Amino acid sequence: MLKMKKNSLNREIWKYFLLFSILILGFLWTFQVLFLNKYYKYIKIKDIKKVASIISKEQQNTDFDTIVNKASFDRSVCVEVIDQSYSSIYTSSFLGKGCFTGKENQATYKYRFINSGLREATYELINKEFDNETLVLAVRLNNNKYAFINTSIDPIDSTVDILRGQLIIITFIVLILSFVIAYFISNYISRPIIKINKAAKRLANGEFDVSFCSNTNIREINELAETLNYTKKELSKTEELRRDLLANVSHDLKTPLTMIKAYAEMSRDLHAKKPKKREENMNIIISEVDRLTLLVNDILALSKMQSNIEVLKYEEFDLIVMIEDIIKKYQILQETENYYFEFIHPMKEIIVRADREKIAQVIYNLVNNAINYTGDDKRVTVRVDTTKDILVEIIDTGKGIKKDDLPYIWDKYYKSAKKHKRNVIGTGIGLSIVKSILIKHKFNYGVKSKRKKGTIFYFVIPKIEKKDDFKN
Repeated sequence: MLKMKKNSLNREIWKYFLLFSILILGFLWTFQVLFLNKYYKYIKIKDIKKVASIISKEQQNTDFDTIVNKASFDRSVCVEVIDQSYSSIYTSSFLGKGCFTGKENQATYKYRFINSGLREATYELINKEFDNETLVLAVRLNNNKYAFINTSIDPIDSTVDILRGQLIIITFIVLILSFVIAYFISNYISRPIIKINKAAKRLANGEFDVSFCSNTNIREINELAETLNYTKKELSKTEELRRDLLANVSHDLKTPLTMIKAYAEMSRDLHAKKPKKREENMNIIISEVDRLTLLVNDILALSKMQSNIEVLKYEEFDLIVMIEDIIKKYQILQETENYYFEFIHPMKEIIVRADREKIAQVIYNLVNNAINYTGDDKRVTVRVDTTKDILVEIIDTGKGIKKDDLPYIWDKYYKSAKKHKRNVIGTGIGLSIVKSILIKHKFNYGVKSKRKKGTIFYFVIPKIEKKDDFKN
């Protein structure tokens, strides 16, 4: 059994917000205190290299002195250009603290560089006059000209101490603010989710009157609330259909069972010595048993189709012959109850490819449905159109179906009127079987209805692609 995590969403948000704040403060302490000296030296090296680049680029320029002086002042560096005999060719006008320019007694590094044969070298020296570190970049401009750019590295320990003191204060303030802000943010985010969770638990217990509300500016939470409201609506419909299904199946089972028992008792108690009456009773009992068998078979067929147990057996057959055979089975209704069946088709033969038995069941169930709901004229029409693909329509002249009810008529036992009545023919789950079969065939299907004018159920069978008679 899985253990439930004890931390609430509120606490988790609060915890991670604090961790994020501590991480940011850690970065500040690391870079502002521990690495400040290294970063300072990196910037200084970058400055002298930039000036060296300007010197190399502008050494033939007539305004060389002006350009280099400006670069020297801007970056607080000293510049000296000498020849191979150590004679000064150019010295920048900026002579800041720590400049080595003109101090021959400290010029050993110049001798080393000129005789090294290197094009560029960096030296870290101690300026004895000021007792501070100085960076020197030596660059060979040509075979007889060398540039030395140096800058002072001032001690920044006092600056680090100041920053450390500031960071202590900032850390204290940021942690307090993080506690407060994290508390309000976590409450803001978690409150609607907690509210939705409570409503979802009520929904799970079968309370369909709950409402999922969210007035936050967080899109995902609002979408979650909308999704759960939609789920609640669909679940309430499913629950209502489930109750109707149980009630209607119970009704359809109870009625024939009651009649079977009644006529069996009559045969035993009243008509034991009346063969004719007893035979009538037996015929009614057989008829009701047949209805029960049909109901059970339809439920089993629907269950198999929806669980994908059955595999379709595709074959080519004549659709016209199939429909004519099905209509012939209703001859008894034409003779005894004045039903009228019309079959309209454009040609004598239409060959289709599908599961013959299942398509026959579709047409049979749709005709049964039309018989149950057709108008007072008791007219049922089957029409086949081959203009594009093969369109099969079953038409009744009944009172039609409300627009709001159309999406649900394929559900088991769905009726716009809640009071269930026994079908003239069939079991009440024929449309569900039709839907399952057509979906399994991947055939398009649907229904069109007009109030007080009737309803058309239809499905479309793709035409068989014609094969070439001759091969190349």
